[in-house]
Amino acid sequence: NKDMSKATPETVLLRRKNAARMRAARQAQLETLKKARSQRKEIAFRRAEKYAKEYRKMDRDLIRMRRIARATDAFYMEPEAKVVFVTRIRGITGVSPRVRKILQLLRLRQLHNGVFVKLSGATWPMLRLVEPYIAYGYPTLRSVRELIYKRGHAKIGGQRKAIIDNAMIEDSLGKYGMVCVEDLIHEIYTVGPHFKQANRFLWPFKLNSPTGGFKDIGRQFSDNGDAGNRGD
Repeated sequence: NKDMSKATPETVLLRRKNAARMRAARQAQLETLKKARSQRKEIAFRRAEKYAKEYRKMDRDLIRMRRIARATDAFYMEPEAKVVFVTRIRGITGVSPRVRKILQLLRLRQLHNGVFVKLSGATWPMLRLVEPYIAYGYPTLRSVRELIYKRGHAKIGGQRKAIIDNAMIEDSLGKYGMVCVEDLIHEIYTVGPHFKQANRFLWPFKLNSPTGGFKDIGRQFSDNGDAGNRGD
């Protein structure tokens, strides 16, 4: 009888066994996540190196073509811009429904919102029509990188979320070959085949007004104002 009273009840043993099994499963899951994170870091590093070489080659080719043009006294036609970064600088009080609709299509729903726009025969006329309400220019690799790293937010399930992990990019854009931030930057900057998907993944940037405010939002940049095309 004493042996029976000292024996551990079967239910307790079962609970301990289940708890041990759950701990083992959690540990295995953590190890899997850790391994996946390590693999993503390795992939991101390799991609960053590959893109850095590609960007350097692009710069060298551009310099070489300019030098050839100068040496042969020829005119070198600079590559046409493929993308612009557009910022809304005015409200839409009293504007036409057409202008309001275009600003919505460009995803510029609020003042100081900024978005990347692929230049095409369809988007140029839209930009021209809303030029008094926007400022835009041709982004450099550095500006694209800084915008995405410092101010980039993703649209996940209809919500605005800070990009804090490459897994967020892989989950949403992995099917398009994008698994890290450098992939996203490359797709935007080079206007790759999946620019639309990459751009839609990014929530419109929320920017601050310039230090000291705008000079004159009612005038074009070419006329010492703020609106319209600001070039590079």
